Amino acid sequence: MQAAVILLSGGLDSATTLAIARDEGFSPFCLSVDYGQRHGAELVAAGRVATALGAREHRVIHIDMNQFGGSALTDPDIAVPTDGIMPGIPVTYVPARNTVMLSLALAWAEVLGSRDIFVGVNAVDYSGYPDCRPEFIRAYESMANLATKAVDEGWHLRIHAPLIEMTKGEIIRRGTELGVDFALTVSCYQADADGRACGLCDACRLRRTGFEAARIPDPTRYQGS
Repeated sequence: MQAAVILLSGGLDSATTLAIARDEGFSPFCLSVDYGQRHGAELVAAGRVATALGAREHRVIHIDMNQFGGSALTDPDIAVPTDGIMPGIPVTYVPARNTVMLSLALAWAEVLGSRDIFVGVNAVDYSGYPDCRPEFIRAYESMANLATKAVDEGWHLRIHAPLIEMTKGEIIRRGTELGVDFALTVSCYQADADGRACGLCDACRLRRTGFEAARIPDPTRYQGS
């Protein structure tokens, strides 16, 4: 089986992406990034998902992007919005996060001799992040093929973004078809130590409406319930 590096956050999108990569016949090597986010519950969830979906290996890389701040996910002085999804780029956007994560995945892929990286970005039901757009993924793939051994060895590295044009409901239905247990995942921006969701942040709102659209029971555990 051909090795593929899968960026695994612990949320439902990346879990579905891992299931898709496995279904397509890849041997999944999962990479999670502890970048100084508000909580570690999603990283614990990533470990559960990697085990449940048969990852060949799961690694967690530590990078302190909270040294820069600039995001509600990395700066404790910036509150996570809970008043509903608003237009524009929200304060939960982490500057350069996907660029950094893809670069780490690219490095591991080169070492593994892998030509495939999977990332669960989505440009339909998403929170307005500029690094989730198809243009960004295409541009990064072009750059990667100029910056690696591929340029001399005649092979092409591919960035797979299988969810990029899917709604959240479609993602949940696809993951369910592939056997993803979404109860193992954590999507909330401010989950507690036990992984229970706040139910109010943008990620929670998108997740809930996705399960409603998919007509699949929501297994999310919420704080206070």
